[in-house]
Amino acid sequence: LRGVVSEGMICSERELGLGDDHDGILVLERRPPIGSPANEIFPAPDTVFDLEITPNRPDALSHMGIARELAAFLRKDLQYPELELNLSSAKPGKLVEELECTDTDACPHYRGYSVRGVSVEPSPEWLQRRLRAVGLRPINNVVDLTNYVLLETGQPLHAFDVRKIRGGRILVRPAREKEKITTLDDKERSLHPGNLVIADAERALVVAGVMGSVDAEVEEATTDLFLEAAYFDPVSVRRTSRHLGLSTDSSYRFERGVDPRGAEYAALRCLDLILQHCGGELLGPPLLVGEPLMVEQEVILTPGWVRSRLGYDISDEEMEEALQRLELGVGRDEDDEGEVLFRVGVPSHRQDLYRPIDLVEEIVRMHGSDKIPEAPVKATVTLAEDDPVVRYRRKATEQLVGKGFHEAIHYTLRSESELRLWYGHAQADSLAVANPLASDASHLRTSVIPGLLDCLQLNRARHNEARRLFEIGRVFREYCGAIYEMVSVGFVCSNEPRTTWREEAVPDYYMTARVVTDLLAAAGVNLEPNAFAPIEDENAWLAGQAAQTGSFERGYEAKFGMLHVGMTRRWDLEHPVLAGAVYFLPEFLKKLPPRRQFRPFSDYPPAIRDLAVVAPSTVSAGEVQRTLASLADAHLEDGMLLESLAIFDVYEGKGLAEGHRSLAFKLVFRHPERTLRDKEVNAAFQGILQDLDARENLEVRR
Repeated sequence: LRGVVSEGMICSERELGLGDDHDGILVLERRPPIGSPANEIFPAPDTVFDLEITPNRPDALSHMGIARELAAFLRKDLQYPELELNLSSAKPGKLVEELECTDTDACPHYRGYSVRGVSVEPSPEWLQRRLRAVGLRPINNVVDLTNYVLLETGQPLHAFDVRKIRGGRILVRPAREKEKITTLDDKERSLHPGNLVIADAERALVVAGVMGSVDAEVEEATTDLFLEAAYFDPVSVRRTSRHLGLSTDSSYRFERGVDPRGAEYAALRCLDLILQHCGGELLGPPLLVGEPLMVEQEVILTPGWVRSRLGYDISDEEMEEALQRLELGVGRDEDDEGEVLFRVGVPSHRQDLYRPIDLVEEIVRMHGSDKIPEAPVKATVTLAEDDPVVRYRRKATEQLVGKGFHEAIHYTLRSESELRLWYGHAQADSLAVANPLASDASHLRTSVIPGLLDCLQLNRARHNEARRLFEIGRVFREYCGAIYEMVSVGFVCSNEPRTTWREEAVPDYYMTARVVTDLLAAAGVNLEPNAFAPIEDENAWLAGQAAQTGSFERGYEAKFGMLHVGMTRRWDLEHPVLAGAVYFLPEFLKKLPPRRQFRPFSDYPPAIRDLAVVAPSTVSAGEVQRTLASLADAHLEDGMLLESLAIFDVYEGKGLAEGHRSLAFKLVFRHPERTLRDKEVNAAFQGILQDLDARENLEVRR
């Protein structure tokens, strides 16, 4: 080490990974011979299982729950910790005078025990070691034992310092308006009436099912305890945990549902350990509110029905044995037709088993999925068109990828502040999620564009050249008091210049109009040239540089153009951003146009004519173009087609009357099966000129 031979290092407890003590060198009280293996000196290493428990199995969030599973799987007998405490031997008296609950829906059952004369000190080494093995920090013997029983049984417990309970009263109640509590992590938290608390006569002491406060924590000077064991409604605890942004080992279990009848056993187990390791004496009787919920139920199961669901044979005895290994009571009976049926008693800790099909899954699990025999899979194939929404998504994706856009995907939940900024208070209030998982995902989105701006900002920060992005997803809209889900395609592109050897086209309003027009056409919406109306007074779009078309009543909407500079700068985007979005009701997309059929193009040469029309400036070029097309149709004969009609020049000024302009068009005629003759083309062209001269507001410019 640094050029010097190292023979080792003298370490502290923390440096060796044996504990948290780092005050100095770990001194061994016994002097083992030099060279002794460390495992002979220190306690034997523990075995730690790293498990992922699905939300439907809260019973497995404990050592006893995992032991049940292992005993059933390995066909071993399960030994539960024996309770030595005899409540009848408790000395008369009570440390808390009164227990009351004002919300029995949120707290159907609550029990409290009084222990006098405990000695609070550091926990024994074995207890500290076991808590550290599962990631908990030892605090003192009382708190550590409540945590130990929590991990052992899955039932959260809480110990109060009786000296800090004012008025000798425990009250389970909803929090008061603007009430505050400082939790054990030393953070002051604001409560609202939807939060259940455990309080004394004056203030809240515990956020029920979540975390205690510093006002009632057990410390070295504590001598008298009040031990709480309760069943709290999972929905109430989940709502409180989300509101406070606070998740603990207790709330994690209560949210998923602890054993409704497990509070008494867990409390007695903890009292056993407290009296054994902390001293003191139990006072009785316990204080009780409500009764444990009667949740045990019976499920009727017919072996023949089980076999029909499994698709292979398994004997009645094997089914019964599999269920009994899971501590399910099985009684045999017969139905009216003499067929055997099982009456399966489901214990309180298995709230996920309430239907016959749930028991079929347990039978397969215990019998062994490896015993399922091989069999050919037979499936009926149905030939059908893809859903119209899926077909449109495919079309839109092909279009945008072909135009150089990159696809992005975001969540459908956005923040409240974003919705209020983009769409106002009305939409934000109506699209709020009742129980949001996070403050920045509290509302349903009304557009995909804000998420694309997030992505654009991230790409810019990472010096990524992807500056054209699109997303296809669900958005939501409030209309006439109802919430509608819509299919939306949105895109953004930045005008930020790129360093490249060739000059690139700069995105502009007309580019966004073309993209939106193509997206609408893919849904069967063929817009007229003057179908767009300007956007004047919306926060998101720059007035004079953005337009819209369609309406909710029509089943589709579209907006496009330049985003407001003040809006994009909130994303630290200094250069202009062009964007567009189309919105469809799913019912509208059911009317998608049929797939286009190939039509052979003509191999014969076209006949081209140019035509200039003088029209008032108030008449749009699109109107003139449509007029020419209709006139041409009246003069085309013998299969001749007007293949294209496009404007190529606009002139205003000298030689024209004031308020008029000249619009020049190129007309391309073609026949699909032969070469056109000049005579027939000239005849059609002259007919168009004569009809134009007959119009009051249009004149052929010669």
